[in-house]
Amino acid sequence: MTLPEPQPFMGITTFGRQPHTRDIDDADVAIVGIPFDSGTSHRSGTRFGPRRIREASMLLWGHNVPLAVSPFKVLKVIDYGDVDVIPVDIKKTYQNIESEVGAILKQDATVIVFGGDHSTTLPLLRAHKEKYGPLAVVHFDSHPDTWDREFGDEPYSHGTGFRRAIEEGLIDTSAYTQIGIRGPMSGANDLHEARELGARVITMDQAMSLGVGAVLREVHDKMKSKKVYVSFDIDCVDPAFAPGTGTPEVGGFSSYQALQLVRGLRGLDLIGFDLVEVSPPYDHSEITSILASNLAFEFLSLLAVSKNGQ
Repeated sequence: MTLPEPQPFMGITTFGRQPHTRDIDDADVAIVGIPFDSGTSHRSGTRFGPRRIREASMLLWGHNVPLAVSPFKVLKVIDYGDVDVIPVDIKKTYQNIESEVGAILKQDATVIVFGGDHSTTLPLLRAHKEKYGPLAVVHFDSHPDTWDREFGDEPYSHGTGFRRAIEEGLIDTSAYTQIGIRGPMSGANDLHEARELGARVITMDQAMSLGVGAVLREVHDKMKSKKVYVSFDIDCVDPAFAPGTGTPEVGGFSSYQALQLVRGLRGLDLIGFDLVEVSPPYDHSEITSILASNLAFEFLSLLAVSKNGQ
């Protein structure tokens, strides 16, 4: 007897209804949650992001029409669950992220991560650099996250991770692009400092002037033949479309533009993806988590397209 396909309101909320297991075996992709928000500098709540993104993924029917692929049929996808985080200890949490994600990468699965705040990207870059060497990075954000310190002498927060990553040699700065940067800054030199560190900063104004297609062409020109890691801070999207985040900045991308930007990475050698800063307590009608789950689905579809040789 064939069981009927479950409805969106039924069943256990793993991502896309994929099996929950820590047995990597021959998995192509592992979905990993990092429910950590102690690195945030404003509104907390992103510790609830991974769970809500999984719930929103119940609306993913499985076939990506623009990319003409059904990723869950092409790829073996598992939902690994969440990394063990320590809310009062960012360094111990980093160790756990590096250890658990590093172990998954050693078994040749690609990791798609749901944060959590953006401080969690630093240990993810460490784990990926251990496997692949210095990484080309596409960084979607409204903030450069290249400040030296946000809290006294503490080196780690969600606004310092990419400076630390560059200092540690995790990023190939010849292939590091920030897209969507905007809003009031803490100082006149903030963007200059990001550029001095090696980032190609495409501000929101520049992105709108160039257009999505031109931005993507530049990314492809810079990153072809390189191992590419993608970090997507949901606050690069305008709060009209993604209000559920800790540090919203007006004047960002629309939901459709965000889908275009991720979908447009097709053809790059993509080796990892994180989607961070979804804060459900500030979400309205769950539109932020719905967008986040669809962005993850787009990235998953890119991996499927690559496996199919399309």
